[in-house]
Amino acid sequence: MAQNTPNSYRNLMIYQVFVRQHTKTGDFKGLIEDLDRIKSLGTDIVYLLPIHPIGKLDRKGEVGSPYSIKDYYAIDEAHGDLNSFKELITEVHKRDMKLMIDIVFNHTSRDSELTKTNPDWFYRKADGSLANRVGDWSDIADLDFGKRQVWDYLIDVLKYWAQYVDGFRCDVAPLLPLDFWKEAREKVSAIRPDIIWLSESVEYGFIKYLRDIGFDASTDSQIFEAFDIAYEYDIFSFMDGYLKGRNTLERYLYEVNRQESVFPKNYVKLRSFENHDQDRIASKTKNYDQLIQMTALQFFLKGAVMIYAGQEHQVTKRPDLFEKDLVPWNKENSIEPLITRLATIKKDPLLSEGIFEILESKEIAVLSYKDTQRKLIGIFNLENKSEVKVDLKDGLYQDLLTNKTYEIKNSILKLDNQPLIFDIKL
Repeated sequence: MAQNTPNSYRNLMIYQVFVRQHTKTGDFKGLIEDLDRIKSLGTDIVYLLPIHPIGKLDRKGEVGSPYSIKDYYAIDEAHGDLNSFKELITEVHKRDMKLMIDIVFNHTSRDSELTKTNPDWFYRKADGSLANRVGDWSDIADLDFGKRQVWDYLIDVLKYWAQYVDGFRCDVAPLLPLDFWKEAREKVSAIRPDIIWLSESVEYGFIKYLRDIGFDASTDSQIFEAFDIAYEYDIFSFMDGYLKGRNTLERYLYEVNRQESVFPKNYVKLRSFENHDQDRIASKTKNYDQLIQMTALQFFLKGAVMIYAGQEHQVTKRPDLFEKDLVPWNKENSIEPLITRLATIKKDPLLSEGIFEILESKEIAVLSYKDTQRKLIGIFNLENKSEVKVDLKDGLYQDLLTNKTYEIKNSILKLDNQPLIFDIKL
Protein backbone atom coordinates (compact mmCIF):
# COMPACT_ATOMS: atom_id res chain seq x y z
CA MET A 1 0.00 0.00 0.00
CA ALA A 2 1.04 3.55 -0.47
CA GLN A 3 3.25 4.01 2.57
CA ASN A 4 1.60 7.24 3.72
CA THR A 5 -1.96 5.88 3.88
CA PRO A 6 -3.18 6.52 7.43
CA ASN A 7 -5.28 3.96 9.28
CA SER A 8 -7.73 6.78 9.97
CA TYR A 9 -9.05 6.38 6.42
CA ARG A 10 -10.92 3.39 7.87
CA ASN A 11 -13.06 5.92 9.77
CA LEU A 12 -14.24 7.71 6.63
CA MET A 13 -17.79 7.84 5.32
CA ILE A 14 -18.11 8.52 1.60
CA TYR A 15 -21.40 9.62 0.04
CA GLN A 16 -21.78 8.77 -3.67
CA VAL A 17 -23.75 11.18 -5.86
CA PHE A 18 -24.99 10.70 -9.43
CA VAL A 19 -25.42 14.42 -10.09
CA ARG A 20 -28.07 14.30 -12.82
CA GLN A 21 -30.19 11.85 -10.80
CA HIS A 22 -29.80 13.54 -7.41
CA THR A 23 -32.11 16.54 -7.78
CA LYS A 24 -34.80 17.73 -10.15
CA THR A 25 -32.36 20.25 -11.64
CA GLY A 26 -29.66 17.60 -11.99
CA ASP A 27 -26.85 20.11 -11.52
CA PHE A 28 -24.23 21.35 -9.06
CA LYS A 29 -26.53 24.06 -7.71
CA GLY A 30 -29.17 21.49 -6.85
CA LEU A 31 -26.58 19.41 -5.06
CA ILE A 32 -25.41 22.43 -3.05
CA GLU A 33 -28.93 22.74 -1.65
CA ASP A 34 -28.65 19.19 -0.28
CA LEU A 35 -25.20 19.53 1.29
CA ASP A 36 -26.46 20.34 4.80
CA ARG A 37 -28.45 17.10 4.87
CA ILE A 38 -25.55 15.11 3.41
CA LYS A 39 -23.22 16.54 6.04
CA SER A 40 -25.71 15.75 8.81
CA LEU A 41 -25.46 12.05 7.93
CA GLY A 42 -21.83 12.09 9.02
CA THR A 43 -20.32 12.36 5.54
CA ASP A 44 -16.59 13.04 5.20
CA ILE A 45 -16.27 12.84 1.40
CA VAL A 46 -18.80 13.65 -1.32
CA TYR A 47 -17.93 11.54 -4.36
CA LEU A 48 -19.37 12.48 -7.76
CA LEU A 49 -19.83 10.19 -10.73
CA PRO A 50 -18.03 11.59 -13.83
CA ILE A 51 -18.76 15.27 -14.36
CA HIS A 52 -17.53 15.57 -17.96
CA PRO A 53 -19.48 15.93 -21.23
CA ILE A 54 -20.94 12.67 -22.56
CA GLY A 55 -20.23 11.56 -26.10
CA LYS A 56 -23.02 11.50 -28.69
CA LEU A 57 -21.70 8.97 -31.21
CA ASP A 58 -23.32 5.56 -30.56
CA ARG A 59 -24.70 6.94 -27.29
CA LYS A 60 -26.73 4.50 -25.20
CA GLY A 61 -30.06 5.98 -24.15
CA GLU A 62 -31.20 9.54 -24.61
CA VAL A 63 -28.75 11.11 -22.15
CA GLY A 64 -25.95 8.55 -22.20
CA SER A 65 -23.54 7.11 -19.68
CA PRO A 66 -21.30 9.52 -17.73
CA TYR A 67 -18.58 6.90 -18.22
CA SER A 68 -18.56 7.66 -21.97
CA ILE A 69 -16.48 10.82 -21.70
CA LYS A 70 -15.96 13.26 -24.54
CA ASP A 71 -13.51 15.73 -22.98
CA TYR A 72 -11.52 15.17 -19.77
CA TYR A 73 -10.92 18.89 -19.28
CA ALA A 74 -14.54 20.02 -19.67
CA ILE A 75 -17.66 19.92 -17.50
CA ASP A 76 -21.03 18.62 -18.68
CA GLU A 77 -23.09 21.77 -19.30
CA ALA A 78 -26.11 20.01 -17.82
CA HIS A 79 -24.28 20.11 -14.46
CA GLY A 80 -23.02 23.69 -14.79
CA ASP A 81 -19.63 25.14 -15.62
CA LEU A 82 -16.24 25.48 -13.97
CA ASN A 83 -17.43 28.41 -11.85
CA SER A 84 -20.44 26.51 -10.49
CA PHE A 85 -18.18 23.51 -9.89
CA LYS A 86 -15.81 25.73 -7.88
CA GLU A 87 -18.81 27.00 -5.95
CA LEU A 88 -19.78 23.42 -5.13
CA ILE A 89 -16.25 22.71 -3.90
CA THR A 90 -16.31 25.83 -1.73
CA GLU A 91 -19.64 24.83 -0.20
CA VAL A 92 -18.44 21.27 0.42
CA HIS A 93 -15.32 22.60 2.14
CA LYS A 94 -17.36 25.06 4.21
CA ARG A 95 -19.07 22.04 5.76
CA ASP A 96 -15.76 20.37 6.55
CA MET A 97 -16.13 17.72 3.87
CA LYS A 98 -13.95 16.79 0.91
CA LEU A 99 -14.89 16.40 -2.75
CA MET A 100 -13.86 13.38 -4.83
CA ILE A 101 -14.46 12.94 -8.56
CA ASP A 102 -14.63 9.88 -10.78
CA ILE A 103 -11.66 9.35 -13.10
CA VAL A 104 -12.28 7.18 -16.17
CA PHE A 105 -9.07 6.47 -18.06
CA ASN A 106 -9.64 2.98 -19.47
CA HIS A 107 -11.74 4.38 -22.31
CA THR A 108 -13.39 7.46 -23.81
CA SER A 109 -16.50 8.02 -25.89
CA ARG A 110 -16.15 7.11 -29.55
CA ASP A 111 -16.34 10.78 -30.52
CA SER A 112 -14.05 12.09 -27.78
CA GLU A 113 -11.63 14.92 -28.42
CA LEU A 114 -8.79 12.41 -28.31
CA THR A 115 -10.26 10.31 -31.12
CA LYS A 116 -9.88 13.43 -33.29
CA THR A 117 -6.57 14.82 -32.08
CA ASN A 118 -4.79 11.52 -31.40
CA PRO A 119 -6.58 8.69 -33.20
CA ASP A 120 -3.51 6.47 -32.86
CA TRP A 121 -3.93 6.33 -29.07
CA PHE A 122 -6.80 3.80 -29.28
CA TYR A 123 -7.25 0.10 -29.74
CA ARG A 124 -8.45 -0.79 -33.23
CA LYS A 125 -10.01 -3.77 -34.92
CA ALA A 126 -8.36 -5.30 -37.97
CA ASP A 127 -10.49 -3.04 -40.17
CA GLY A 128 -9.25 0.05 -38.32
CA SER A 129 -12.46 0.77 -36.40
CA LEU A 130 -12.37 1.69 -32.72
CA ALA A 131 -12.42 -1.26 -30.33
CA ASN A 132 -12.43 -2.48 -26.74
CA ARG A 133 -10.01 -5.01 -25.32
CA VAL A 134 -12.89 -6.87 -23.71
CA GLY A 135 -16.49 -6.91 -24.89
CA ASP A 136 -17.90 -4.65 -27.56
CA TRP A 137 -19.44 -1.70 -25.78
CA SER A 138 -20.82 0.43 -28.55
CA ASP A 139 -20.45 3.82 -26.83
CA ILE A 140 -16.79 3.65 -25.76
CA ALA A 141 -13.32 2.87 -27.10
CA ASP A 142 -10.31 1.74 -25.09
CA LEU A 143 -7.15 3.79 -24.85
CA ASP A 144 -3.86 2.08 -25.66
CA PHE A 145 -1.53 2.32 -22.66
CA GLY A 146 1.27 0.92 -24.76
CA LYS A 147 1.69 4.52 -25.97
CA ARG A 148 3.83 6.66 -23.65
CA GLN A 149 1.99 9.79 -24.80
CA VAL A 150 -1.23 8.42 -23.33
CA TRP A 151 0.40 8.22 -19.90
CA ASP A 152 1.70 11.78 -20.07
CA TYR A 153 -1.61 13.20 -21.25
CA LEU A 154 -3.68 11.49 -18.55
CA ILE A 155 -1.26 12.40 -15.78
CA ASP A 156 -1.63 16.01 -16.88
CA VAL A 157 -5.41 15.58 -16.60
CA LEU A 158 -4.97 14.41 -13.01
CA LYS A 159 -2.70 17.35 -12.23
CA TYR A 160 -5.30 19.74 -13.62
CA TRP A 161 -8.18 18.44 -11.49
CA ALA A 162 -5.94 18.04 -8.43
CA GLN A 163 -5.86 21.82 -8.12
CA TYR A 164 -9.60 21.72 -7.36
CA VAL A 165 -10.61 18.39 -5.79
CA ASP A 166 -9.53 16.34 -2.78
CA GLY A 167 -9.67 12.82 -4.14
CA PHE A 168 -9.91 10.55 -7.16
CA ARG A 169 -12.09 7.47 -7.50
CA CYS A 170 -10.48 5.62 -10.41
CA ASP A 171 -12.75 3.54 -12.62
CA VAL A 172 -11.66 -0.09 -13.28
CA ALA A 173 -8.17 0.89 -12.14
CA PRO A 174 -6.85 -2.73 -12.22
CA LEU A 175 -7.25 -2.78 -16.02
CA LEU A 176 -4.62 -0.05 -16.41
CA PRO A 177 -0.89 -0.68 -15.87
CA LEU A 178 0.02 -0.57 -12.19
CA ASP A 179 3.15 1.39 -13.08
CA PHE A 180 0.95 4.08 -14.61
CA TRP A 181 -0.89 4.55 -11.31
CA LYS A 182 2.34 4.58 -9.32
CA GLU A 183 3.80 7.26 -11.57
CA ALA A 184 0.58 9.24 -11.59
CA ARG A 185 0.40 9.23 -7.80
CA GLU A 186 4.02 10.30 -7.48
CA LYS A 187 3.63 13.23 -9.90
CA VAL A 188 0.27 14.39 -8.52
CA SER A 189 1.60 14.15 -4.97
CA ALA A 190 4.29 16.67 -5.88
CA ILE A 191 1.55 19.30 -6.11
CA ARG A 192 -1.18 17.78 -3.89
CA PRO A 193 0.23 15.23 -1.43
CA ASP A 194 -3.10 15.02 0.42
CA ILE A 195 -5.16 13.67 -2.50
CA ILE A 196 -7.07 10.52 -1.52
CA TRP A 197 -6.80 7.68 -4.03
CA LEU A 198 -9.71 5.22 -4.27
CA SER A 199 -9.56 2.31 -6.69
CA GLU A 200 -12.55 0.53 -8.10
CA SER A 201 -11.40 -3.07 -8.18
CA VAL A 202 -12.76 -5.97 -10.21
CA GLU A 203 -13.84 -9.44 -9.22
CA TYR A 204 -11.14 -12.08 -9.30
CA GLY A 205 -12.91 -14.16 -11.93
CA PHE A 206 -12.69 -11.21 -14.32
CA ILE A 207 -8.97 -10.81 -13.60
CA LYS A 208 -8.37 -14.45 -14.51
CA TYR A 209 -10.47 -14.07 -17.66
CA LEU A 210 -8.44 -11.05 -18.80
CA ARG A 211 -5.16 -12.84 -18.16
CA ASP A 212 -6.38 -15.95 -19.96
CA ILE A 213 -7.10 -13.97 -23.14
CA GLY A 214 -3.71 -12.26 -23.12
CA PHE A 215 -4.25 -9.04 -21.19
CA ASP A 216 -3.30 -8.18 -17.63
CA ALA A 217 -5.12 -6.88 -14.59
CA SER A 218 -3.97 -6.12 -11.06
CA THR A 219 -5.21 -7.92 -7.98
CA ASP A 220 -6.27 -5.87 -4.98
CA SER A 221 -2.96 -6.66 -3.25
CA GLN A 222 -1.16 -5.05 -6.19
CA ILE A 223 -3.58 -2.12 -6.32
CA PHE A 224 -2.70 -1.26 -2.73
CA GLU A 225 0.82 -0.43 -3.95
CA ALA A 226 -0.60 2.73 -5.53
CA PHE A 227 -3.98 3.38 -3.88
CA ASP A 228 -5.17 4.26 -0.40
CA ILE A 229 -8.57 2.56 -0.56
CA ALA A 230 -9.92 -0.23 -2.75
CA TYR A 231 -13.42 -1.54 -3.43
CA GLU A 232 -14.31 -4.91 -1.89
CA TYR A 233 -15.17 -6.66 -5.13
CA ASP A 234 -12.83 -9.45 -4.05
CA ILE A 235 -15.60 -10.54 -1.63
CA PHE A 236 -18.71 -8.72 -2.87
CA SER A 237 -20.06 -11.86 -4.52
CA PHE A 238 -20.08 -13.60 -1.12
CA MET A 239 -22.08 -10.79 0.51
CA ASP A 240 -24.46 -10.82 -2.45
CA GLY A 241 -24.49 -14.60 -2.39
CA TYR A 242 -25.51 -14.68 1.26
CA LEU A 243 -28.50 -12.41 0.62
CA LYS A 244 -29.51 -14.45 -2.43
CA GLY A 245 -29.04 -17.84 -0.76
CA ARG A 246 -26.03 -18.96 -2.81
CA ASN A 247 -23.71 -19.18 0.19
CA THR A 248 -23.88 -18.86 3.95
CA LEU A 249 -23.24 -15.86 6.18
CA GLU A 250 -20.35 -17.84 7.63
CA ARG A 251 -18.68 -18.10 4.21
CA TYR A 252 -19.07 -14.36 3.62
CA LEU A 253 -17.54 -13.46 6.97
CA TYR A 254 -14.75 -15.98 6.38
CA GLU A 255 -13.84 -13.96 3.30
CA VAL A 256 -13.99 -10.71 5.32
CA ASN A 257 -11.58 -12.21 7.84
CA ARG A 258 -9.28 -13.51 5.10
CA GLN A 259 -8.60 -9.92 4.04
CA GLU A 260 -6.73 -9.48 7.33
CA SER A 261 -3.94 -11.73 6.11
CA VAL A 262 -3.83 -11.26 2.33
CA PHE A 263 -3.57 -7.46 2.24
CA PRO A 264 -1.00 -5.06 3.73
CA LYS A 265 -1.31 -4.37 7.44
CA ASN A 266 -2.69 -0.87 6.84
CA TYR A 267 -5.14 -1.91 4.12
CA VAL A 268 -8.36 0.10 3.75
CA LYS A 269 -11.31 -1.57 2.06
CA LEU A 270 -14.39 0.34 0.93
CA ARG A 271 -17.47 -1.24 2.49
CA SER A 272 -20.08 -0.56 -0.14
CA PHE A 273 -23.18 -2.77 -0.40
CA GLU A 274 -24.64 -0.83 -3.35
CA ASN A 275 -23.45 1.65 -5.98
CA HIS A 276 -24.27 2.77 -9.52
CA ASP A 277 -23.23 -0.66 -10.86
CA GLN A 278 -24.82 -2.82 -8.16
CA ASP A 279 -28.45 -3.31 -7.20
CA ARG A 280 -29.76 -1.56 -4.12
CA ILE A 281 -29.28 -3.42 -0.85
CA ALA A 282 -32.94 -2.71 0.00
CA SER A 283 -33.96 -4.73 -3.06
CA LYS A 284 -32.02 -7.77 -1.84
CA THR A 285 -32.73 -7.96 1.88
CA LYS A 286 -35.71 -10.09 2.88
CA ASN A 287 -37.34 -7.46 5.13
CA TYR A 288 -36.81 -4.17 6.97
CA ASP A 289 -35.17 -5.83 9.97
CA GLN A 290 -32.53 -7.52 7.84
CA LEU A 291 -31.89 -4.27 5.98
CA ILE A 292 -31.21 -2.47 9.26
CA GLN A 293 -28.92 -5.25 10.43
CA MET A 294 -27.00 -5.22 7.13
CA THR A 295 -26.66 -1.44 7.22
CA ALA A 296 -25.22 -1.56 10.73
CA LEU A 297 -22.88 -4.40 9.73
CA GLN A 298 -21.69 -2.38 6.73
CA PHE A 299 -20.55 0.43 9.02
CA PHE A 300 -18.99 -1.89 11.59
CA LEU A 301 -16.82 -3.80 9.13
CA LYS A 302 -13.17 -2.77 9.07
CA GLY A 303 -12.62 -0.07 6.45
CA ALA A 304 -14.14 3.07 4.99
CA VAL A 305 -17.87 3.00 4.24
CA MET A 306 -19.80 4.32 1.23
CA ILE A 307 -23.49 5.18 1.03
CA TYR A 308 -25.02 5.54 -2.44
CA ALA A 309 -27.48 8.45 -2.47
CA GLY A 310 -30.94 7.03 -1.81
CA GLN A 311 -29.73 4.17 0.37
CA GLU A 312 -30.66 6.28 3.40
CA HIS A 313 -34.32 6.26 2.21
CA GLN A 314 -34.44 2.50 1.56
CA VAL A 315 -34.63 3.11 -2.19
CA THR A 316 -34.92 -0.19 -4.07
CA LYS A 317 -34.42 1.06 -7.64
CA ARG A 318 -30.94 1.71 -9.00
CA PRO A 319 -30.87 4.89 -11.14
CA ASP A 320 -30.61 4.28 -14.87
CA LEU A 321 -27.09 4.88 -16.16
CA PHE A 322 -28.25 6.05 -19.59
CA GLU A 323 -31.38 8.12 -18.92
CA LYS A 324 -32.59 10.89 -16.64
CA ASP A 325 -33.92 8.92 -13.68
CA LEU A 326 -34.34 10.91 -10.48
CA VAL A 327 -33.70 9.14 -7.17
CA PRO A 328 -37.18 8.52 -5.69
CA TRP A 329 -36.56 10.28 -2.40
CA ASN A 330 -39.06 9.32 0.30
CA LYS A 331 -38.55 10.81 3.78
CA GLU A 332 -41.19 8.46 5.17
CA ASN A 333 -38.75 5.59 4.56
CA SER A 334 -35.76 7.46 5.95
CA ILE A 335 -33.19 5.63 8.05
CA GLU A 336 -31.04 8.75 8.25
CA PRO A 337 -30.97 8.82 12.09
CA LEU A 338 -29.53 5.30 12.13
CA ILE A 339 -26.90 6.16 9.52
CA THR A 340 -25.96 9.33 11.39
CA ARG A 341 -25.46 7.35 14.59
CA LEU A 342 -23.49 4.64 12.79
CA ALA A 343 -21.29 7.28 11.15
CA THR A 344 -20.56 8.77 14.57
CA ILE A 345 -19.50 5.38 15.91
CA LYS A 346 -17.45 4.86 12.74
CA LYS A 347 -15.24 7.79 13.79
CA ASP A 348 -14.11 5.94 16.95
CA PRO A 349 -10.32 5.40 16.64
CA LEU A 350 -10.77 1.86 17.92
CA LEU A 351 -12.40 0.97 14.57
CA SER A 352 -9.23 1.99 12.74
CA GLU A 353 -6.51 1.03 15.22
CA GLY A 354 -7.96 -1.79 17.29
CA ILE A 355 -7.55 -5.54 16.80
CA PHE A 356 -10.43 -6.76 14.61
CA GLU A 357 -12.03 -10.14 15.25
CA ILE A 358 -15.06 -12.11 14.06
CA LEU A 359 -16.42 -13.94 17.09
CA GLU A 360 -19.57 -15.53 15.61
CA SER A 361 -20.57 -15.98 11.99
CA LYS A 362 -23.06 -18.81 11.56
CA GLU A 363 -26.42 -17.00 11.68
CA ILE A 364 -25.56 -13.98 13.81
CA ALA A 365 -22.57 -11.78 13.02
CA VAL A 366 -20.61 -10.86 16.15
CA LEU A 367 -17.60 -8.65 15.49
CA SER A 368 -15.25 -6.83 17.84
CA TYR A 369 -12.42 -4.32 18.01
CA LYS A 370 -10.20 -4.09 21.06
CA ASP A 371 -7.09 -2.56 22.53
CA THR A 372 -5.68 -2.81 26.04
CA GLN A 373 -8.40 -0.60 27.55
CA ARG A 374 -11.62 -1.05 25.55
CA LYS A 375 -13.60 -3.39 23.39
CA LEU A 376 -16.33 -2.47 20.92
CA ILE A 377 -18.55 -5.43 20.13
CA GLY A 378 -21.18 -5.42 17.39
CA ILE A 379 -23.99 -7.98 17.27
CA PHE A 380 -26.00 -8.21 14.06
CA ASN A 381 -29.03 -10.52 14.19
CA LEU A 382 -29.38 -11.12 10.47
CA GLU A 383 -31.61 -14.19 10.76
CA ASN A 384 -33.94 -12.94 13.52
CA LYS A 385 -32.69 -15.36 16.18
CA SER A 386 -33.88 -15.10 19.77
CA GLU A 387 -30.53 -15.26 21.57
CA VAL A 388 -26.78 -15.56 21.19
CA LYS A 389 -23.99 -16.80 23.44
CA VAL A 390 -21.36 -14.12 24.03
CA ASP A 391 -18.04 -14.15 25.81
CA LEU A 392 -18.91 -11.30 28.16
CA LYS A 393 -19.42 -11.12 31.90
CA ASP A 394 -23.00 -11.33 33.11
CA GLY A 395 -24.51 -7.92 33.69
CA LEU A 396 -26.19 -4.96 32.02
CA TYR A 397 -24.86 -3.42 28.78
CA GLN A 398 -25.98 -0.23 27.04
CA ASP A 399 -26.42 -0.25 23.28
CA LEU A 400 -24.72 2.71 21.58
CA LEU A 401 -27.35 2.90 18.84
CA THR A 402 -30.49 3.20 20.96
CA ASN A 403 -29.16 3.71 24.52
CA LYS A 404 -31.34 0.76 25.56
CA THR A 405 -29.98 -1.59 28.22
CA TYR A 406 -29.60 -5.33 27.61
CA GLU A 407 -28.85 -8.05 30.12
CA ILE A 408 -26.40 -10.89 29.68
CA LYS A 409 -27.17 -13.83 31.95
CA ASN A 410 -25.24 -17.09 31.96
CA SER A 411 -23.37 -15.71 28.91
CA ILE A 412 -26.66 -15.55 26.98
CA LEU A 413 -27.93 -12.33 25.41
CA LYS A 414 -31.61 -12.20 24.46
CA LEU A 415 -32.00 -10.58 21.05
CA ASP A 416 -34.60 -8.43 19.36
CA ASN A 417 -34.66 -6.99 15.86
CA GLN A 418 -32.14 -4.22 16.62
CA PRO A 419 -28.43 -4.27 15.78
CA LEU A 420 -26.40 -3.85 18.96
CA ILE A 421 -23.05 -2.18 19.65
CA PHE A 422 -21.57 -2.28 23.16
CA ASP A 423 -18.60 -0.24 24.41
CA ILE A 424 -16.86 -2.22 27.10
CA LYS A 425 -14.03 -1.17 29.40
CA LEU A 426 -11.40 -3.84 29.94
